Amino acid sequence: MKFNDIHTVYFVGIGGIGMSALARYFKSQGKVVSGYDKTSTDLTKQLEKEGIAVHYEDLGAAVLKGLDKESTLVIFTPAIPKDHQELNAFIREEYTLIKRAKALGIISSEQETFAVAGTHGKTTTSTLLAYVLSTTPEKCNAFVGGISSNFHSNTLIEPNSDRVVVEADEFDRSFLQLDPDYAIVTNMDADHLDIYGDGNHLLQSFNDFINRIHPQGLLVINASLDISTFRFDHALKKVTYGLNAGADWKATGLRYENGKFLFDITSRKKEYKQVELGIPGSHNCENALAVFALCSELGFDENVLRNALASFKGVQRRFDFQIRRDDKVVIDDYAHHPTEIEAFLSSVKKLYPNKKITAVFQPHLFSRTRDFMDGFARSLALCDELFLLDIYPARELPIPGITSQVLLDKVTLKNKWMSSKATIVADLKKEKREVILIIGAGDIDTCVKPITEAYR
Repeated sequence: MKFNDIHTVYFVGIGGIGMSALARYFKSQGKVVSGYDKTSTDLTKQLEKEGIAVHYEDLGAAVLKGLDKESTLVIFTPAIPKDHQELNAFIREEYTLIKRAKALGIISSEQETFAVAGTHGKTTTSTLLAYVLSTTPEKCNAFVGGISSNFHSNTLIEPNSDRVVVEADEFDRSFLQLDPDYAIVTNMDADHLDIYGDGNHLLQSFNDFINRIHPQGLLVINASLDISTFRFDHALKKVTYGLNAGADWKATGLRYENGKFLFDITSRKKEYKQVELGIPGSHNCENALAVFALCSELGFDENVLRNALASFKGVQRRFDFQIRRDDKVVIDDYAHHPTEIEAFLSSVKKLYPNKKITAVFQPHLFSRTRDFMDGFARSLALCDELFLLDIYPARELPIPGITSQVLLDKVTLKNKWMSSKATIVADLKKEKREVILIIGAGDIDTCVKPITEAYR
């Protein structure tokens, strides 16, 4: 199906962050856009306000009514269960169906593509990269995995720009649909083992992604990764970045001064002093360094980069301050892997070394909780108090013996409790709390507003 032949685009799972971005793009191109999602959220409500019809009941074959097979493109997310009736109706009637990743690949294939991959940090890094490019005369399009606090969307649409920033997702090997001109790889920790089986297959998939970069392009890769272990199918310029001395681009002197987060950058050719970043955290410093390195290697003006980094407001649900007062702090974060949780908690402890830190965490997926049970226990022990919610199943069925209570028992904290979405506000209010952290990738985001309002 050619783009101009498409009249209607229907999304099965339209409420996902990546799917909603595509929905907005096709709407901007004059297509009739609609879709299904399991639950109503702030994001789906916003889509409806923008003129995109969304329903929340699996209509089965009834969904076909009014959708012409020859001019309708159906896009679905791999998170949709295989027994979903609408999806199976489209398959049975032989509609044109593609996964979200394929749609993204088609859109980006005609543009200069900047891709950001990695098991952690890719949303913040890709959003910052998009923000930097948006401040240049050439602008950019962007499809990122979070709501930017600068442009208040997960999508940037610039019809006159031939650049696009794409968050390259390793889940379901989606990033293998992309052919980027330039790419950042932030890290490759084992994750999504329900898809890959083991870490070696995950690393192979990243290697395949790297080999999809244009031969005249550029790879910016974290220096913590052993680049010598990769097989390169063609010559490719490679630049490393990180906090360690051996990187081509390195950040040093991370510090807080007068409420500002500052660091210094050193490349093989030049030193950049007093670089300011609008959001805190050593992991965010590393993300910003990757963007600074890529754009500098491509010849971007230093002042443009400095100004963009300083004015970057971050991404919703990534180190997202809900309350920031001397007597009370509430921060929301999407961290759902032990490495992410450790980085987040470590940064919070540096910000508030003399305050009691209370974490509220909802594990995401039974398989991830099983695979990283000990890692979760170690990282969560960095807080002073912990409330655990039940595991968010997403696409999975329960696994015998894998529960939040089992995880809680492994965490070496004195002050730790089970809680629920219904009782968490009351549980928190039982004692004085100084710094409250809301952590997780499931539907714990529905707790952010009630907790915040309780402490206003």
